[in-house]
Amino acid sequence: MPQLNPAPWFAILLFSWLVFLAIVPNKVLNHTFTNELTTPTSQELKSDTWNWPWH
Repeated sequence: MPQLNPAPWFAILLFSWLVFLAIVPNKVLNHTFTNELTTPTSQELKSDTWNWPWH
């Protein structure tokens, strides 16, 4: 039963974990967002009441 031979599968497992732990986090952390976040203003919003005639 060749599927029980761990030699090729163990190497594939180690290489895939190497990719996931070394290469992928660097690419994710270096990602830049296209929309810059704006800081909220400290001004208080003014809301006017609506004087609608309710019939």
